Amino acid sequence: MEAHRIKAHEQATTKGRFVSNKDETIPLFKNPVLEYFSHIHPVTPLVTFIPVTAYTSYLSYNAIGLWLTLAMFVGGVFFWTLTEYVLHRWVFHSHPTSDWGQRIHFLVHGIHHDYPRDSTRLVMPLLVSIPLAALYYLAFVLVLGAYANGSFAGFIVGYMVYDSIHYATHHMPMTSKFGRFLKTYHMRHHYQDSDTGYGVSNPLWDYVIGTVPQYLKDTTKAQEVSKRAEL
Repeated sequence: MEAHRIKAHEQATTKGRFVSNKDETIPLFKNPVLEYFSHIHPVTPLVTFIPVTAYTSYLSYNAIGLWLTLAMFVGGVFFWTLTEYVLHRWVFHSHPTSDWGQRIHFLVHGIHHDYPRDSTRLVMPLLVSIPLAALYYLAFVLVLGAYANGSFAGFIVGYMVYDSIHYATHHMPMTSKFGRFLKTYHMRHHYQDSDTGYGVSNPLWDYVIGTVPQYLKDTTKAQEVSKRAEL
């Protein structure tokens, strides 16, 4: 890890938050293998995990049938939305006080807020996603038994959708109404208020837990006032 570079960016954020608006990157590791695998093409998670999803769906279908597999799949997607929120809010946006904690936090998520347009570090690298997927699969099997494969397939699809949407919000136009909403939602998280708007693929848990950005609250209030005026 290039500690001097990381330390410089930590200092920059304390004096006045550093944010690069270029599609550029910085080295994180002295080890060339680690540095290589810290970069990833946005299609790589799809190529890696679509076969996993297909296989676990097949295993689930053979074990519990079509309809239960579909039900568990939907449940897995739903569980991913909560996982996405929890990880983003309480892990990626934690505030460690130790030197090592701050360095690890920078590696995990701080660098993304400093270099939000770095197209090579927008989706999770396989050195992280594969071990995490294995741990989650083990947890699913221990808790759900025969129902684990269908749920895990949905969970992984939710993750792939999240990764793809995250990349799109930073590097694609997203011209549909919902696409524009998600892009604006995430860009405001980066450039206006990083303490709200933790949902990336959807805002569901921000509404449930109460971390909806202020601009949406203001918009809702304005719409309510407008409706009352029309009455």
